[in-house]
Amino acid sequence: MNNEIEIRPLAVKDSLEELTTLLHRAYKKQADKGFIMLASHQDVEMTKHRLKGAECYIAVHNGKLVATVCYYRHNNSTDGFWYDQPFVATYGQFGVDPEYQNCGLGTKLIDLMESLAKRDGATEVSIDTAENNINLINYYKKRGYREVGHVKWPLVNYRSVILSKTIK
Repeated sequence: MNNEIEIRPLAVKDSLEELTTLLHRAYKKQADKGFIMLASHQDVEMTKHRLKGAECYIAVHNGKLVATVCYYRHNNSTDGFWYDQPFVATYGQFGVDPEYQNCGLGTKLIDLMESLAKRDGATEVSIDTAENNINLINYYKKRGYREVGHVKWPLVNYRSVILSKTIK
């Protein structure tokens, strides 16, 4: 199936409504577990807001949007710690349709994010997730990410662990 999936930058013609709906589907499992993750319920205006300053990529299969991720060369997060460092690139608003999970698509998107960070001269690439999301944290650790801190974002009901990987 992966060979039939096109990964490309988000285009003006692409529907932000469809992108938002994809994020809702991708984060439904976490929402059902009680995590109020922004992507699980954000509206189209919030999706649009989160695209500002990002390189957004989508994966399309048979005309259907099945995955997305946004790359930020510099994330002005104002967390006062990791993301504000000039050597750190980040990615987020990362979601894969549940029907397409566990087939390597998410891995391809992470590989793309890491290559973009390298392209831009970042020495670290980072992401965060709920600190109780143990399976995902372990997945990132297997990819060479390490914990570098925690942050409590507004609009969510949990504390996040910030994970980072040195890019060479």
